[in-house]
Amino acid sequence: MSTVRASDFGTGTLSRASALVHTLLTVEALLLLTASPGLAALLLLDPAPANLPLAALCLLPLGPALSAALYALHHRSRDLTELHPARAYLRGLRLNAVPALKLWIPLLVWLTVIAFTLTHFSATGLPGWWALLLAAVGAGCLLWGAHALVLTSLFAFRARDTARLAAYFLVRHGRATLAVASLLVLTAASAGLLTEALPALLAAPLLLSLLHGSRPVIAETRKDFTA
Repeated sequence: MSTVRASDFGTGTLSRASALVHTLLTVEALLLLTASPGLAALLLLDPAPANLPLAALCLLPLGPALSAALYALHHRSRDLTELHPARAYLRGLRLNAVPALKLWIPLLVWLTVIAFTLTHFSATGLPGWWALLLAAVGAGCLLWGAHALVLTSLFAFRARDTARLAAYFLVRHGRATLAVASLLVLTAASAGLLTEALPALLAAPLLLSLLHGSRPVIAETRKDFTA
């Protein structure tokens, strides 16, 4: 009968699965806790176009929370005996809160302007194709924002350099951009068809999927744009 060595503990399939579940649950809880002030206020807002600026304000804490979660998930251990997801999340929050806000705030402002214009489009007097153009620009901003969020969470670039790299990777790695688009569609569909709270409750698995789809972006950034 085979024996299990102490060094083998925490490296099996079941242990790796348990480590993943533990990490996801911990990161999810910390993400919701960090973003809870804004999310709670968002739930109290009336879903009216006039409240779009207030909704954007409520979403401000979500940017650093998402960045810290991506950092913790990227640095997660596969070993059940070496789990420190809370420590990694707090470290990511400390390192990335300000860099994330430098990109998150302009993105929220621009998306709010687009959404406000689309919800009041009849008052603008613009031709209908402008609405399609604005919607396309908004979708492109979301895709750019996802790349920028990954880059600012895992690398210490200046905000303007992160912005340029995110725009570069939109075209450079079409498959990664398509993966981001699929996640955004899935998130929007789950919120629209089921409940608006579902994307928040599944944020950690969605972010892990974002990291998985962004592997080419991460690999090229590490190889070509870091010392």
